[in-house]
Amino acid sequence: MKILIAKTSGFCMGVRRAVEMVLDAPDQNTNPIFTFGPLIHNPQVLSLLKSKDINVLDEIPCRGSGTVLIRAHGVPPTTKENLKQANFNVIDATCPRVIKVQTIIRKHAKKGFAAIIIGDKDHPEVIGLLGYAGEKGFVVGSMSELEALPDFDNAIVVAQTTQNTEFFDSVKTWAATRHPHYKVFNTICDSTTRRQAEVKRLAESVDAVIVVGGRNSGNTRRLAEIARETGKPAYHIETEEDLDDIDTDTLVAARHIGITAGASTPNWIIKKVYRTLEALQVKRGQKWRRIWFGLQRALLLTNIYVSLGAGCLSYASLKLQGFRQLFPYVLISMLYVQSMHILAHLTGSKADQYNDPERANFYRKYYILLTVLALAAGSAGLVIAFTLGLFPFILLLVLSLLGLSYNQRLVPNRFFSGKYSRLRDIPGSKTFMIAVAWGIVAALLPPLSLSAETPATTLLIFLWVAGIVFVRTAFFDILDMQGDRIVGKETIAILLGEKRSLRLLKILLLILIAALLLLSAFHLVSYLGFVLVAGPITLLFLLAAYERGLLLPSVKLEFLVETNFILAGVIAFLWSLLGL
Repeated sequence: MKILIAKTSGFCMGVRRAVEMVLDAPDQNTNPIFTFGPLIHNPQVLSLLKSKDINVLDEIPCRGSGTVLIRAHGVPPTTKENLKQANFNVIDATCPRVIKVQTIIRKHAKKGFAAIIIGDKDHPEVIGLLGYAGEKGFVVGSMSELEALPDFDNAIVVAQTTQNTEFFDSVKTWAATRHPHYKVFNTICDSTTRRQAEVKRLAESVDAVIVVGGRNSGNTRRLAEIARETGKPAYHIETEEDLDDIDTDTLVAARHIGITAGASTPNWIIKKVYRTLEALQVKRGQKWRRIWFGLQRALLLTNIYVSLGAGCLSYASLKLQGFRQLFPYVLISMLYVQSMHILAHLTGSKADQYNDPERANFYRKYYILLTVLALAAGSAGLVIAFTLGLFPFILLLVLSLLGLSYNQRLVPNRFFSGKYSRLRDIPGSKTFMIAVAWGIVAALLPPLSLSAETPATTLLIFLWVAGIVFVRTAFFDILDMQGDRIVGKETIAILLGEKRSLRLLKILLLILIAALLLLSAFHLVSYLGFVLVAGPITLLFLLAAYERGLLLPSVKLEFLVETNFILAGVIAFLWSLLGL
């Protein structure tokens, strides 16, 4: 079974903007925070907002307090004015594409034009648009309703931004034939047009289609309708739990399954559906596939694989510098990373609920066992460091304490209650701290322990190691953007955005490749550097494959990224065996 995800699935621009505005509202505006009506048509997002004490305001009281956000669908202008008169601080989170339609209607209503709105009369967006049309607004949901309208001297025709494009094409033909003097505005959102065209192409190329989104989401229902019109089995689900209601034999028998999602469906729901299907195909597949998938997931969940990668990266960096005493330092790197990564998930697991629910459940289930494992690994690393000398012990102890304090308040609340009370509150700190910590234990600790002087080459290798770890960590931040955004993390990916972050990482990888080639060419490090560029080159290809939709967020992608560090260690080991 091959699983394909539509590129346009998930939050559209307007929904993403509205969600980000409401998540930022508590820190920037007068509390309590409300949304006027459901912010978007997705029950999971609404439940999330409720858990953050952001409630839905259905009716306008005579007198209120706090802040109200206008939903992404928009509201009639009188509603916005009444909210202000009721003493609310009003923030308009209406989608800019909807605002464009509102503006067109308002402009022509002032000139006496009738407004024919193609859409669902009960949809909140359409109700809001009618408020701008006044008494000359008419909602049409079918060709028969359109033909039943009276003739107007002047009229405009607009569409609900999530309307079916094929139906609106029929409306345009009708207007051109019957009423050529009507002004027709194609106000269907570009995202909707692309989404509907893509689901049609997707359905034609797969054996079954899964459409993910709220039951009451109009644009999601239309995606399911378009998929069914192709004759392929199409299933509209809200969450991965709804897959239980589908005949699993039908899904397993499908060689290709397509996944698309409505404009108000968050990425973490799409990811859950994908991973459930991924696990399903493995369970029904050959025995060796089940064993291999289970082993991959176990190694990733327990962080054993990432610690092996840290050890391999340490081994490769030490071989580059010509060190012979390798084993204790490689072991320290493995134990330190094993301990810190487990503790990071144990103390900062809120984001995992959205980014990787399976990991969150795993850590809840084995909390005590994982805590013991983390403490044992950290203690063992410190003991080994102590046998090597006081300096490596102190350095590793400081790094460990910094790692432990990352999610903890550094200053008691009674002394400081500002935003930056923890290291994790500093924008982008997670990515930089992980990169620097790996660089220190993998590249700096041995020369600092064995020599009073640190050559410039060692510092360059430190920067190279830190750089490649930075790329790895920042890429995972890109995959986890929505979950991190929800819990308030300000990662590099959130600060720069996905496209700019990917561009930055690719440029950084090219610099790392060139740097290692130059270091080897000028004999500053071993010729091993010429071969070790295979790691960053592979990582560059993985980023490109993800960007083009060839690799999707999954166990497979995570395992491949972590394997780059294993590859560095294997290459260095083979180099040693060959005596090069």
